Amino acid sequence: MMETRRLYLSSVRSIVLKLGTQLLTAKTSGPDKVLNAPVASPAAVGGETRAHSSLDEQYLDCVARQVVALRQRGIVVTIVSSGAIGAGVRELKLDGRPTDLGRLQAVAAVGQRCLMDAWGAAFAAYTLPVAQLLLTREDIDDRTRFLNVRNTINAVHELGAVPIINENDTISTDELVKITFGDNDILAALVAQALQANLLVLMSIVDGLLDAESKPVRLVGNLAQAQQLVRAEKSALGKGGMDSKLAAARMVTGAGDAMVVVDGRMPSVLTRLLDCEPVGTLFVPAQRRRSSRSRWIGSVRTLGAIVVDDGAVQALVEKNRSLLAAGIVAVEGSFDRGDCVAIKSTDGSMVARGLSNYAAVDVHNIRGKKTSQIRDLLGEAAYDEVIHRDNLVVEQALL
Repeated sequence: MMETRRLYLSSVRSIVLKLGTQLLTAKTSGPDKVLNAPVASPAAVGGETRAHSSLDEQYLDCVARQVVALRQRGIVVTIVSSGAIGAGVRELKLDGRPTDLGRLQAVAAVGQRCLMDAWGAAFAAYTLPVAQLLLTREDIDDRTRFLNVRNTINAVHELGAVPIINENDTISTDELVKITFGDNDILAALVAQALQANLLVLMSIVDGLLDAESKPVRLVGNLAQAQQLVRAEKSALGKGGMDSKLAAARMVTGAGDAMVVVDGRMPSVLTRLLDCEPVGTLFVPAQRRRSSRSRWIGSVRTLGAIVVDDGAVQALVEKNRSLLAAGIVAVEGSFDRGDCVAIKSTDGSMVARGLSNYAAVDVHNIRGKKTSQIRDLLGEAAYDEVIHRDNLVVEQALL
């Protein structure tokens, strides 16, 4: 195991570091120190609800000190920080996290200022400026904006500042409601994709995944097996859980980079991690790193699905072929030409994703047909491929 850690961690030069709400607002101990164990009730922590916990400035200083130590090693660190809504709840003296969308956005607006003030103070002690970047899902789905995210973050690093990234909760809608992107584990994975970072570190109040005997899993090479160990537990203020962490791992490791889930309260945890000590759960990356364009395709939301037969699955996965209409058996949802769609097998399993040359209605009309038949049907509007292999990313689990 140590050799595997050295292989993936000793040469890291770029890290995306994500910190969860509970980690930033309350010190924890006891039963919720493991990732897939039941989380203690809010009232059981420190005698008050987590909603009333303020940002832990001493802990933020500890993180800043570790980031400085990594920078001295020549390692670039980009921070994805939760905590805006929790900080807003505290600042406004509310009883808990609002459920109304408008109030939730207002609380986030208040809390984001508090959060950045706290991070600014933490890094000011080391004469490092911080930069605030607030992102929405559209910043990832649009190719130009995706590239601009990368360019802006890189420019912040070149200027000697520390990027602090969060969701733009004050204008988002579905991000605040849906775990699929509202959770910052996913946002951190998307930022790692944009930056092509070597390592994503999800720092939480827990130290990784437990096996069936409640022992820490230090190395994960099979995400399907890891999924069986997950319990759907989430914190009072946060929105994530191990499901979102596995989704982040699937995205990052599939692109050829490593991910670690680790207890952020562990002393000197970042330097210990980069020294290859057996802390946290390491998710092993794929052998090949994806290109920037493939990473973007792997990050974009899918707007529909194309169901293909077994022959098409084999052609896509084993032979690196384009998707042809002849292998398509069904179309799900609505999408336009150029949209990213999921490619599924007949049993519903995700096979790949890619940019469609046709709208959903056209795919439905040409499904199962040969290229010559498509040209007779569509004329000059016909493409040889429904999805070209250059615009297609196969699920890593199938490679």
